[in-house]
Amino acid sequence: MEGEDAAMAPLPEAFVHFLEANGIDPTLYNAIDSTPRYIRLKPGREACIEEVEAEVKCNLEKLEWLPGFFSLPPRVQIAGSRAYREGKIYGIDAASGAAVMALNVSPGDHVLDLCAAPGAKLCMILDLLGDSGSVTGVDAARHRLAACRTMLQKYMLGDQCRLFVADGTSFSVIPTRFRSDCQSCESGLEERGDVFKEWTSRRPWKERKRASKNGTPQLVSSSQPPELIYYGQRSGVVGLTKGELFKTLSDNEIAKNGYDKVLVDAECTHDGSVKHIQKFEHWGWRTLQRRVLDAERTDDLHSLQLGLLTNGFRLLKVGGSLVYSTCSLTVAQNEDVVEQFLKENRTAELTEIDAARNWPCKGGCLPKTWRFDPLTSRTSGLFIAKFTKLVI
Repeated sequence: MEGEDAAMAPLPEAFVHFLEANGIDPTLYNAIDSTPRYIRLKPGREACIEEVEAEVKCNLEKLEWLPGFFSLPPRVQIAGSRAYREGKIYGIDAASGAAVMALNVSPGDHVLDLCAAPGAKLCMILDLLGDSGSVTGVDAARHRLAACRTMLQKYMLGDQCRLFVADGTSFSVIPTRFRSDCQSCESGLEERGDVFKEWTSRRPWKERKRASKNGTPQLVSSSQPPELIYYGQRSGVVGLTKGELFKTLSDNEIAKNGYDKVLVDAECTHDGSVKHIQKFEHWGWRTLQRRVLDAERTDDLHSLQLGLLTNGFRLLKVGGSLVYSTCSLTVAQNEDVVEQFLKENRTAELTEIDAARNWPCKGGCLPKTWRFDPLTSRTSGLFIAKFTKLVI
């Protein structure tokens, strides 16, 4: 993009006022142009490090505090590299990787990613999961979730995953167990014609005709039922009927059969995201005014974030863990949301994040919460809090 190698222009006065009003030091943004780019190496691809270095013409610097991650100079582009095109490396900020590591994903876990797009964290969860368990990805934006689906296919990670276009504040589908008895599953498919068979990208003719006639909304509302746009062979969907998949359960049943781990990387103003702030310079600062500084939007976001956190926690089984994160640096979208959530949910408890002892970040305004920022961490800004669901 033209001018990409130039230093970023001074922040607009209105944005500086926004930062100061929210207790954020504007000098944090002085480090944006020197903040490294990060990649994650796909497990088993360690042999391609030299190949990547030769192609991008620089050395990869290994991050000792985050397994599988490497830093690059900020202006290095990886999208055109063969390693990226062939699915050997991922582009993902180190702070986002820390949020996934905070979940402490174990083989066999059933994990919910409630705001899954664009998909880098979803793929990292699947890589950590191994050959057992499942991941459910949810997002309200159909086009963004479709990009997730493409990413799963590129990195060959879709077998244990299912994707739903749905409102994360009302989503209610719990995990299903994979039916290991293939023979009984096959015979069941023959007897019942209404079950989910192996996923195909080709939609039935009637469905395509209806979509063509009515148009396909890109964002769903809480009143719309979840739409399953992808499921792998071992995601627990094949062999189920729609009634079984979307079965309504009581809160007590969810507490026993819900997800082991939940990630809520909530929609926010993105004021801490290095890449977003750089994009605003090219998009025009008026876009920033609308997406970040608008007071009504900020109020709406607080309500949305609390709703996502509350529903994600509802879908968590007792003893499970939930990580809440945003790429905003404001207290209103982070600690204030956490405090209100804790007041309204007596089974929720903030939990220590063991890995954080080695992270290059600062403690948040609440104990056991953490903040990354360009100056302290040399990453994008990110807030992370972890909760456990208690038995009451």
